[in-house]
Order: sequence, then C-alpha cells, then structure tokens
Amino acid sequence: MSMALARLAQVATLTAVLLSPAAAQSPLPDKPFADHHLVLQLSDRAPDKQALVISVAYNLLKAYSPDRIAIEVVAFGPGIDLLRAESPNRARVDSLISQGVKFDICMNTVDTLEREGKHVNVNPKAVKVQVGVERILQLTEKGYTLVRP
Repeated sequence: MSMALARLAQVATLTAVLLSPAAAQSPLPDKPFADHHLVLQLSDRAPDKQALVISVAYNLLKAYSPDRIAIEVVAFGPGIDLLRAESPNRARVDSLISQGVKFDICMNTVDTLEREGKHVNVNPKAVKVQVGVERILQLTEKGYTLVRP
C-alpha cells in the first residue's frame, strides 16, 4: 500500500510541475529530439545584423536539420524592426518560422513605441513575449546557448 501512495505522490508532484507557469514557458517540448538549443539575440536595427541573424539560422538548419536544432530569435529594442509586418525580410522570416525557428518580439519595446505615437504592425507569425531579455534569460537557464551575431 505504501508503494501505491508513493506513486500517487509522484504523479501529483509531476502534475503540479507540468501545470506551473514556468512549465508553460518551457521551450524544450517543441523540439523533443533536438541535440542543440540556440537563442539568437537581435537588438540592433541594422540591415546587416538582421541579415546575419537570418543567415545563421538558415546555416544551422542546413547543418543539423530542423528536427535536431531548436532556434529561437529574440528581438528587442531596435531589433524588433525585423519582425514588423512590412519588413523587407518578412518572406525569409516566415520561411524560417515554417521550418520551426521561433521569432519572439518584445512587447515592452512595442508598447514603448506605441506610447510615443509610433504604430508597430507586428508580423502575425511572431511570438509576443512581454520582456525580450527575460525570454533570453529563461532560455539560457534551460540550457540554450546565447549567440549575438
């Protein structure tokens, strides 16, 4: 009987962990077979920086295959320009998203720009995160390698 109670306690603990807010933000289940986990930081609006982030993501997908690498691009500050709906790189971003790359946009940056009267038309395929740097911290704490091209 004590073994059954111990098993029930384990199930209850696991359920509590899986339903916790931290588990809801865990990126790992999306790519269960990934050998590599990478977060690319984009905080610069320069077209060459945007092109470099895109190039790095494409090269890694080619080198490892989309199932073997989890890539998440986190854009904040001026870097959110890449994730505007009218971005000249929109087709390339959408192509990467279709291959499993996640693109996060910092809503603190968007909110700040909108308070200043600057409307931000966000790519609807981008994932809205409240704080971009916090998302980077969450990912690195889960074992993602941070790269800032």
